[in-house]
Amino acid sequence: MLETRASITWCPGCGNFGILNAVKKAISELIKEGEKKENFVIASGIGCHAKIVDYIDVNSFYGIHGRVPPALTGMKLANKNLKVIGFAGDGDAYAEGIEHLIHSAKRNTDITMIIHNNGVFALTTGQFTPTSPKGFKGKSTPSGNIEEPINPLKIMLASGATFVARGYAARVEHLKKLIKEAVKHRGFAIIDVLQPCVAFNNTYQILNQKVYELENFDTKNLEEAMRKVEEKDRIPIGIFYQIEKEVFEDYF
Repeated sequence: MLETRASITWCPGCGNFGILNAVKKAISELIKEGEKKENFVIASGIGCHAKIVDYIDVNSFYGIHGRVPPALTGMKLANKNLKVIGFAGDGDAYAEGIEHLIHSAKRNTDITMIIHNNGVFALTTGQFTPTSPKGFKGKSTPSGNIEEPINPLKIMLASGATFVARGYAARVEHLKKLIKEAVKHRGFAIIDVLQPCVAFNNTYQILNQKVYELENFDTKNLEEAMRKVEEKDRIPIGIFYQIEKEVFEDYF
């Protein structure tokens, strides 16, 4: 339904395929449930993730590195009927673009951000990012990354985001459900997607062992959400926090 003529150029086995399939399934189902295809707009930044806008047959826009949220905000202010979905990598979003995420969360602007988090600058072939683990060896850290990674979801919770979730690219059906809920949510929604990079940071094996789906979790408890996103021995995926609040666009 949402196929394009563009040739997919991601590496075979890339986690981006899982995200692409989940997004296409989510949008297709939302259209069948009554949303208009012409009201969907997707945007991306710079990185391997960015090619996703070429592979989904809806309105699309290429932004610059880290600046997807303000582009989406402008779209939403211009037409409140739009369903705007942004894509960014962990370097794109959590390095150059972290200030835009923080202020979008603070404003509670009605946009959805999907972060392709593979813990590496893959397009430029292997530099560390804010979410790379300590000890990560890449082109910019050949002796190992000396820094502790940031916890992006904790930052988003602290910044006022009203929908905070984590998904895993290898669990497409689960991710599809998260994306649908995020798009339907009125307010700032972010999904941090664990997305293995088979070329420079292949985390499939460790994620397959550690990832588990949240069940019967109180998504209105901010303190509990803060605690849950910090789990390390096992990695929870699902919705950590969701509340209703006035959105930025209500003031215009």
